[in-house]
Amino acid sequence: MSTQKLTTSRLANLGAEAVCEAFESLQRQFHSTTARARQRFETRDWAGLQADAAERLSLYTKVVNHVVARIRELLENRWEDLLVWVGMKAVYSGLIENRDDWELAETFFNSVTRRIFTTVGVNPQIEFVDTDYELPPTAARSRLIRSYSWAVSATLLLREIFNDLEWDAPFENLERDLERVADRIDRVLEEFNLAGKVKRAEIISSIFYRGREAYLVGRLFCGGRTLPLALAFLHKPEGIVVDAVLLTENDVSLLFSFTRSYFLVDTQRPYDMVAFLKSIMPRKRRAELYISMGLNKHGKTELYRDLLHHLEKTQNRFEVARGERGMVMAVFTMPDYDVVIKIIKDHFAYPKNTTRKEVMSKYHLIFKHDRVGRLVDAQEFEFLEFQRRHFSESLLRELLDDAGQTVTVKGDSVVIKHAYLERRLTPLNLFLTEAPPAEAAQAVIDCGHTIKDLMTANIFAGDILLKNFGVTRQGRVVFYDYDEVCLLTDCRFRAIPPARYDDDDVAAEPWFSVQENDVFPEEFENFFKLRPDLHRVFCQHHSDLFTVSLWKQAQERIQAGELVHLLPYREENRLG
Repeated sequence: MSTQKLTTSRLANLGAEAVCEAFESLQRQFHSTTARARQRFETRDWAGLQADAAERLSLYTKVVNHVVARIRELLENRWEDLLVWVGMKAVYSGLIENRDDWELAETFFNSVTRRIFTTVGVNPQIEFVDTDYELPPTAARSRLIRSYSWAVSATLLLREIFNDLEWDAPFENLERDLERVADRIDRVLEEFNLAGKVKRAEIISSIFYRGREAYLVGRLFCGGRTLPLALAFLHKPEGIVVDAVLLTENDVSLLFSFTRSYFLVDTQRPYDMVAFLKSIMPRKRRAELYISMGLNKHGKTELYRDLLHHLEKTQNRFEVARGERGMVMAVFTMPDYDVVIKIIKDHFAYPKNTTRKEVMSKYHLIFKHDRVGRLVDAQEFEFLEFQRRHFSESLLRELLDDAGQTVTVKGDSVVIKHAYLERRLTPLNLFLTEAPPAEAAQAVIDCGHTIKDLMTANIFAGDILLKNFGVTRQGRVVFYDYDEVCLLTDCRFRAIPPARYDDDDVAAEPWFSVQENDVFPEEFENFFKLRPDLHRVFCQHHSDLFTVSLWKQAQERIQAGELVHLLPYREENRLG
């Protein structure tokens, strides 16, 4: 029947049902892909697990594209009728009120409306600006945690926990691992003066899978104190082993870092999962925890809400982020909020010869790729709207001059058509001038490890300048400037040919031909511009980075099918 013959309320019902069905389809596919992680781990199918993780990243966009086309077909010439969508939102809210994943369903509806209307800022008439539910609208229908009373010893408690694992694969040596884990827990409890004070343990029923590892995550109740607990499992050819025990907030936070790829973990009721995880990692935003579980679309919603709530309370203004100005990105931040907003400039300074489209493709490459703990997760946003009072006039002039195609001012509002939001870090070049000598030396060493870790993951950073690396609050060096990144296997690593004449070395142009993907590792030493003491430290540990052979060997390993396996915890947390 033509939409002309249907009432607004009828169209609203039809549209809401179509969006709800699409969301249900998305969740079925998401959970089905996630559920395969257990069998992949049991059978050591690492390539399959990696493929599932990549497949899951593309599900959301595919389903949104499909339902947008369906809505246009269903509503015909009224598919942009605001009154219909106001009604759709009301009907949809009722349809999802009994779901365990209602907050994800709200975000999905927002994604559809923003695609239809290209909404600037937010529109509370047709979007869930804040969730409709201050408290969970439903009681949990599945068990999030298993609770275990403290027995006579840590070994007996662990045996009970391990009995519930139900993996269809044997342990290499279960008794050995039980003893090792119990001994590590006992020693840490003694260090914290908590020996004999543990009352019970709570373990999340779902197992977290990523790469070649599986994790049990929970907490120990020790009198009036709670300790996080995470056990890392590897499946070796000889069987499953416990590889590490993590018992501090910092160590568990590393597992859920914004520099890591997303977990595959069953999240039937994500609200409760995030609440539990936040209880053991209180410094992490809810947004970051949602994102870590692969729920990055809702994580973006949480991040934007969090930023808006912060702006309502602060008296500060946005300011240019610390560090050297970039040739490709304009970067600004709020001094009391640890996130930066990155905007692609309209024009790039020489010698940059890339395009906006190419820069965006680089960021998309990193989004899909294994970040191995060395690449910052960048969340992409469109049509953000802020109050003009949050910008200084000098910053606003700079943004309009550098990115006037992306940033516009409309009365009291500043609209940003496209941006990336990332965690704010201390640029490495600044860190090295401000940190004590020992910390600066350690950061320089870790910078070399960052480059080598990325090499292992088939990523070449491109611009390996100090300003493009950052230091996290835990002192870890990561990379965050992606406009020159590429796959390592796409590069051609070459040695610089011998000079033909005495003055070739000082000539303005090279005396040899250079192709687009040619890379000369000998030049890297000049890029860092380290002060003499730090240059010596770097060369002591990483002089091989200046050799062609190291890079070609890495390419050969990747081309031979070697999969990356970089563990997301410190060596001292490992057993054995």
